[in-house]
Amino acid sequence: MNNKEAEKEIKKLREDINYYNHMYYVENNPVISDYEFDFLLKKLEKLESEFPELIVPESPTQRVGGKPIDSFTAVEHKTPMLSLDNTYDSDDLKEFDKKVKKNVGEVEYVVEPKIDGIGVALIYENGIFIRGITRGDGMNGDDITSNLKTIHSIPLILRGDLLKNAEFRGEVYMSLKGFKKLNKMREKKDETVFANPRNAAAGSVRQLDPRVVESRPLDIFVYFVSNSDKDIHTHEKSIEVIKKVGFRVNPFIKKLENIEQVIKYCNKLEKIRNSIDYEIDGAVIKVNSIKKQKQFGETSKHPRWAISYKFAAKQSTTSLKNIDIQVGRMGTLTPVAILEPVEIGGVTVSRATLHNFDELRRKDIRIGDNVLIERSGDVIPQVVKSIIEKRTGKEKRKNIPKKCPVCGSEVVRKEKEVAVRCPNNYCSARLKWRIKYYASRDAMDIDHLGESTIDKLLEKDLINNVADLYFLSKDDILTLDGFKDKSAQNLIESIENSKKQDLSRLIYGLGILHVGKYAAQILANQYQSIDELAKAPVEQLKEIDGLGDKTAEAICTFFATEENVNLIKRLKDIGVETKEGKKKKMLLQDKKFIFTGGLSNISRPDATDLVKKMGGIVSSSIGKSIDYVVVGHKPGSKFKKAEKLGLRIINEKEFIKLLSTKQ
Repeated sequence: MNNKEAEKEIKKLREDINYYNHMYYVENNPVISDYEFDFLLKKLEKLESEFPELIVPESPTQRVGGKPIDSFTAVEHKTPMLSLDNTYDSDDLKEFDKKVKKNVGEVEYVVEPKIDGIGVALIYENGIFIRGITRGDGMNGDDITSNLKTIHSIPLILRGDLLKNAEFRGEVYMSLKGFKKLNKMREKKDETVFANPRNAAAGSVRQLDPRVVESRPLDIFVYFVSNSDKDIHTHEKSIEVIKKVGFRVNPFIKKLENIEQVIKYCNKLEKIRNSIDYEIDGAVIKVNSIKKQKQFGETSKHPRWAISYKFAAKQSTTSLKNIDIQVGRMGTLTPVAILEPVEIGGVTVSRATLHNFDELRRKDIRIGDNVLIERSGDVIPQVVKSIIEKRTGKEKRKNIPKKCPVCGSEVVRKEKEVAVRCPNNYCSARLKWRIKYYASRDAMDIDHLGESTIDKLLEKDLINNVADLYFLSKDDILTLDGFKDKSAQNLIESIENSKKQDLSRLIYGLGILHVGKYAAQILANQYQSIDELAKAPVEQLKEIDGLGDKTAEAICTFFATEENVNLIKRLKDIGVETKEGKKKKMLLQDKKFIFTGGLSNISRPDATDLVKKMGGIVSSSIGKSIDYVVVGHKPGSKFKKAEKLGLRIINEKEFIKLLSTKQ
């Protein structure tokens, strides 16, 4: 067989295999036996091995391929993957309907089950699947293309010529049947079982080895065309298009004429949820007209034209064995229910939040009570109420402690505040969080100093604040369980290296209330040293663009506290760099940058570091104060916003040239 004959045969095999694959996984209507399908696939594999130059990424043989990766690559979404506003009440749906009508007039709605899975974006170019991205934070997600290719209901090539260039949104999930089968297999191998189908699906798509993902029973429902080269006028039409090009569409999606029909259908979905072979935790209601969707618009977090109606949470009863007290980073004491373990929706629950002491008193929840526990989605389980009828008289109230359960300090509670706090900045519970924050990658970047190591250092009373880290010796580290000569030396070197971090990292690592990475950069550019910052009057700080009144007041409060003054002095004495190097006026001095899209010759973190080293500031949100918008390949929504605002837009080549400009 020559090359031309092989190309013709391979093309025919691919078309046949894609058709049979679609009938089996999407239409649930197999038209050939598994044996016949495997025979065709092996025939294709053999031909491609003989003619490797004819292999293409969208071939059915390439669903599982490539070596395991070290980490995922972050990708910016072309349009944000916004979350949905939630409601649990049909009256809220009526209010939603009123707002819709007030803004865009009469509408039809489309209702679809809210699948309890993992949201993804699927991008096709020239009809070929080129990239799959997790939702992430809505603006940026992880590239999991290789993993999504293993899901057979995701077509590698779109069917027909209806759409060629498009982005689809869908929900990856695991059926209840597949979930049970997977856990049985893991039990036989003496592996840890998954708590529920959603966790199993989330854990699977985050695997670094596509071969592992391929072994998991994942599936997908696609529900939205977020970008395309075709005008689609209604959401109902969008669903039809999605089905025609080869995706699975949820059979319970339905168009309805008014909100009364919507509420009735939501109630029906809630009644049948337990008879469906996948978990749904609510219904999504969307305005059908795409024109009216755009007209109604969106907030920074939610589309205004859609809402999620959440079904009643899953509940169970159990006994409350004890009430523990947790101490947070800011010293807040929070009561936590310790429960007799109980299964709720496939998850074993042994702890639940009690929110605060006012809530504890209001609900009159006591140690020894039988209690009703509620779990909704990924929300932390909570105690709904005590079952008073089952009380025996032996139950005990938990009073507000007078002293911190960790350090013994007298607790404080300001007038009109709900929070009860430990005021001791050196409380080991608070200190653990402060050290972890100080050592984090975005702060002083102390490698090898994880949470368990911090616990061991505190247990042995080797540290009482972050400055004590710099007084640790190698012998001190060797007294900790799990440390050998090499690992102890690595930690000591990492601590020593952190002394030379730039001023913005130190400011961020100090954990000043309201001062994040962006604010720390602004302050480091405004002031030459930590001493200058400490002396800055609140009125001056309030005038700095990008800070705000609360941040300014929090900074002044921090540097007016004796413990913090002493901490800064100790850091200076031990050699931690608290001054910005002598600056000459640089081209990027105080210039604000924002990046959108991928860069080819430099990583985003490296580009960010270079801007900061040359006196610039890197922002995460776009606005009129941005000086440069650096646009890479496949830029996201920030690019369009930058154009609307008339900001200065440069490409990667221009950015590199800017960095190399002589002063």
